Amino acid sequence: MRHIKFVCLLLGVIFVIPALSKKPKSQNGLYIAGMSASFTDSLIFFTDVQYVDSATLYNKYLLFGRAQYSNQLKVFLEQTGKGTDRTCFVYFDKKKKNLQKKMNKIRQKYQKNKNVVINDVDSAFKFKKAEVY
Repeated sequence: MRHIKFVCLLLGVIFVIPALSKKPKSQNGLYIAGMSASFTDSLIFFTDVQYVDSATLYNKYLLFGRAQYSNQLKVFLEQTGKGTDRTCFVYFDKKKKNLQKKMNKIRQKYQKNKNVVINDVDSAFKFKKAEVY
């Protein structure tokens, strides 16, 4: 009987300690960039690629709080007087290189149109953590 208790305790320790010491893979931290366009004027705004350590993905491909991130850009542009009623887009990726490549491709597409003016958003703009509701 004593041996059975000892074996059970030993097996419990063997399975519990490794399970507690494992750190789950974190999907926190993404690179985010934004773009703002309007149907009423020819100004296009681009943000820098920024690392947001609190940004997370769910279902592997969807950015949690993506509407809040685009709303942050929209509010910033309205407060700085760069335009109202703008449509803002947020792009994200786990790798900065991939996101930079995607943003350059989008920028080049707009640069082909000579009627469009492309501006960069002030470096004072930073994406903040999306709030959980």
